[in-house]
Amino acid sequence: MTQSFTGSLPALAGWSVEGSIPILAIVIVAGLGTATLFAVSLAAYRRRRRAQYRLISLAVGALLARSVVGAGTVLGVVPMPAHHLIAHGLDFLIAALVLYAVYAHAPGAIGDDTVSD
Repeated sequence: MTQSFTGSLPALAGWSVEGSIPILAIVIVAGLGTATLFAVSLAAYRRRRRAQYRLISLAVGALLARSVVGAGTVLGVVPMPAHHLIAHGLDFLIAALVLYAVYAHAPGAIGDDTVSD
């Protein structure tokens, strides 16, 4: 017979985010802020048309997707194990995109065709 994690820790018994109005409100506000940042990153990419701006837009888009997953978890659409797998996968993707944008497009990087100002 297996015992659930919350069954072994009485302080966590019954603790859940599903259906929590305060947590949903926080996720919605965070999502709106992230959506605004995503729109700004898309505008920057459209203006500059450079690969590093596209990578940053993709990273901020992944951050927005993370907010959607969080809202889905609170609403009961995304189960908690899937939430953790998806959210931490998106964390890795965000970090990888930002680091690649910095590494591959830094001044003096291989293939860098920019002229310093």
